[in-house]
Amino acid sequence: MSVIFNPDFHPVSNDPSRHGQTIPVAFNKPAFIGYELEEVQRAIVNHRHISGAGYYTRHCESLLADLYATPVLLVTSCTHALEMSAHLLNLGPEDEVILPSYTFVSTANAFALKGCRLKFADCDAYGQICLDSVQRLVTERTKAVCVVHYAGNSTDMDALLAICQEHQLYLVEDAAQAIGTRYKGRLLGTWGDVACLSFHETKNVTSGEGGALILNRRELLERAHVLREKGTNRTQFFQGLVDKYTWVDIGSSYVMSDMNAAYLFVQLQHLDDIQAKRAQLWERYYRALLPLLPGLNARLFENAPGCDPNYHLFALVFHQPEDRPAFIRFMKERDIVAPFHYVALHDSPMGQAHYPVTETMPGTAALASGLVRLPLFYNMTELEQDCVIHAVQDYATRMLAV
Repeated sequence: MSVIFNPDFHPVSNDPSRHGQTIPVAFNKPAFIGYELEEVQRAIVNHRHISGAGYYTRHCESLLADLYATPVLLVTSCTHALEMSAHLLNLGPEDEVILPSYTFVSTANAFALKGCRLKFADCDAYGQICLDSVQRLVTERTKAVCVVHYAGNSTDMDALLAICQEHQLYLVEDAAQAIGTRYKGRLLGTWGDVACLSFHETKNVTSGEGGALILNRRELLERAHVLREKGTNRTQFFQGLVDKYTWVDIGSSYVMSDMNAAYLFVQLQHLDDIQAKRAQLWERYYRALLPLLPGLNARLFENAPGCDPNYHLFALVFHQPEDRPAFIRFMKERDIVAPFHYVALHDSPMGQAHYPVTETMPGTAALASGLVRLPLFYNMTELEQDCVIHAVQDYATRMLAV
């Protein structure tokens, strides 16, 4: 069987010996613009402030507030932003929260920690929560829906808002993967009552660990400051509004270090450049791998309709679950890391023990058993991407030959 040829794929070298050349390719390398260390050094040496709520925290929050046109607070992680959301909306025991099963555990933990009853919904082919499933799960105890913008994609937000308004439900956006993504021209993160971003090293822009809480209901801002500052009115103290600060509410230490914020500051300034490079890499994968699908017995994970994506990930979805581990092993033999993603939460030990489902989950099952992510990161070289493409090409050729 001859090698599948795609005329739209052009490797960085025409040297035939380059085909099949193997260099290690990591799944992810944190985005690095080039002068992050200079800003971190300024935080330490010039500003002499490395804890939270300093110079870089304020500047990052200003950049994000300009982007989202609403107050944004930097926090230590998206996980903590989600936990703050549950606190701010006063969710508690016996309140039901609807969320997708195909998501990271932090989405569930934020509400489970408050004693909420979790209702898991199915997802569609784009990894987005199924609105029919949401409708079926709503009861008189339902208080909130947490939508997850998986892969920087989105469900039909107009329809989801209508459901929430009809049943008087809060809407929380887990936009961990969705910075800069728009649905019908409107930024994801601006649709719900609150929204949460991640700046983990695997995200498009990073501070190593970190996140942000987007407050679309401005009346929540004062309490959000209290929650972030360990339940104290410390922010009001520094604003000169009180003569001393003290314990006034529940809270925790959710403040991002200013050193982390200094790193993030550079990345946020270059958000458009980062998104453009990721788009270029994503499109190059798409053109090269689309002709290989018959040999792979898989589909490409597409961007959802109506979305202007941020190209957070590129993935294949194998039609037969047994094909996925074989592909991952093949890539590993080429020294390429190509991992799957989530174990469905309703299938997890915790989910089965405490949150049994009544919904059928065909969309969730298809992604949980078939999805594989390919390396994609801002500083990825064409040589690294060529190695990944050639490896996938070789795998598809072998499968056609079987």
